[in-house]
Amino acid sequence: MSYDAIIVGAGHNGLAAAVHLAAKGWKVAVIEGNAEPGGAVKTREVTLPGFRHDLCAMNLSMFAGSAFFAQYKNELLAEGLGFVPAADCFASVFRDNSYLGVSTDLEKTAGAIADISPQDAAAWRNMLSQFGADAPHIFGLLGSPMPSMAAAKVVWKAWREKGTGWVYDTARTLFASPRDFLDARFRNTKLKTMMAAWGLHLDFAPDVAGGALFPYLESMANQAFGMVIGKGGADTIIKAMAAVLKSKGGELMLGTRVDKIVTAGGKATGVVLADGRRYEAKRAVIANIHPQILFGKLLDQDPSRQEFDGKVSRFRAGPGTMMIHLALSGLPDWTAGKALQNFAYVHIAPDLEMMSRVYAEAMGGLLPVEPALVVGQPTAIDPSRAPPGQHVLWIQVRVLPAQFRGDAAGEITGANWDAIKDAYAERVLDIIERYAPGLRGKILGRSVFSPVDLERENPNLVGGDNLSGSHHLDQNFLFRPVAGYSRYKTPVASLFMCGASTWPGAGTGAGSGFMLGKMLAK
Repeated sequence: MSYDAIIVGAGHNGLAAAVHLAAKGWKVAVIEGNAEPGGAVKTREVTLPGFRHDLCAMNLSMFAGSAFFAQYKNELLAEGLGFVPAADCFASVFRDNSYLGVSTDLEKTAGAIADISPQDAAAWRNMLSQFGADAPHIFGLLGSPMPSMAAAKVVWKAWREKGTGWVYDTARTLFASPRDFLDARFRNTKLKTMMAAWGLHLDFAPDVAGGALFPYLESMANQAFGMVIGKGGADTIIKAMAAVLKSKGGELMLGTRVDKIVTAGGKATGVVLADGRRYEAKRAVIANIHPQILFGKLLDQDPSRQEFDGKVSRFRAGPGTMMIHLALSGLPDWTAGKALQNFAYVHIAPDLEMMSRVYAEAMGGLLPVEPALVVGQPTAIDPSRAPPGQHVLWIQVRVLPAQFRGDAAGEITGANWDAIKDAYAERVLDIIERYAPGLRGKILGRSVFSPVDLERENPNLVGGDNLSGSHHLDQNFLFRPVAGYSRYKTPVASLFMCGASTWPGAGTGAGSGFMLGKMLAK
């Protein structure tokens, strides 16, 4: 059987490309090795019946604000996609049992900042005002292929409207570390800590160059637009995308692993499945998979690609992640205040020194003494995910080594994650108990996914890296995943890449898949 395009991998980027190509009249098939689509966007009952847990991604704000959603909004909503907004978006707790958070009510956010620093409250309002004017240019750049005339036009328009000074200032922000960016704008350490925590959602410790943009964008976007999660689970976007694809004549094959990408004359011509079936791709094969899997396992070796393949083999993973899912009888009782139960995210990363330390320990191959925690409280926003009166807790543990050589605390012994994951999960629960005493007494069920478990669940999460590759400057923008191949092409004609390993990187915005789809179906 033949198709115009075959997409390998049913993550949200692959599905976005498939939907757009099908809408343009292409005959499309998406082939997924797992029994369910979604990649890192899945929702499952992993603790007890009736408790729905987002396995990895929980925050769908990037998808809600994406160009893909804007174009296919009505069709996706008709297929059941639902969002639930969070008025109280994120907060950080501190060692003195206080907290600081960002809510969509500017007066509420600025008032809390003013209580610790009136000057910083004024600076926050000023930053938000500037963000309103800057956002179209910044998001326009993030939503353009890199490089491209579209990206050049964004920069040109920004220069015409804002002047040379703004272009220089924005470039400085792109290269700045979180600490340098925040120190230049704010005084109070709690405010800077609250914002800097977003850097560790990627792999940006406070002093890593290139890490300022994410804390800035997340803080301001949450203030300006709020946060949304999926109604009933993050998989609402996957179910809707799959349904839209089917309505346009596209096919989705699940539990069907691609064993080989077939080439002829330097061009990708189709795929062979693990069961021996073969499908032809007349116009494109799109790999929504990690480039090291694509070029290390699915393609035959080719001497003409030696230099490229070598660069791909050196594409660095980001740090590992652990996910802990809890079924609870009630929300955590935060010592800092009951109001914390209303926030979608609570960061337990109480100071910049701790963020620097955990990053250094993990990068040195040690189990961190005090990992950074992102505690998601989805049932505070969407009660439908658990039985009445009960809750789920989503805990992302950052940053961790994929393989470790010891424990920085000298307490946990074991040679691998399978041996020590439960012991490390207990360390995490101990940390949460410091800020929310009695949590263990509310646990009805739990499920722990170590970095190794995450890779088993999804081979694209190499070493538990939910970023599909470090986002440091030498692997971002024009260099993602390999210099000269940031526009989704590969050295193999008709073979294209998309997904978090490609520009614009990790997140739920479907950016690479949609941009690639538009480039192919002009």
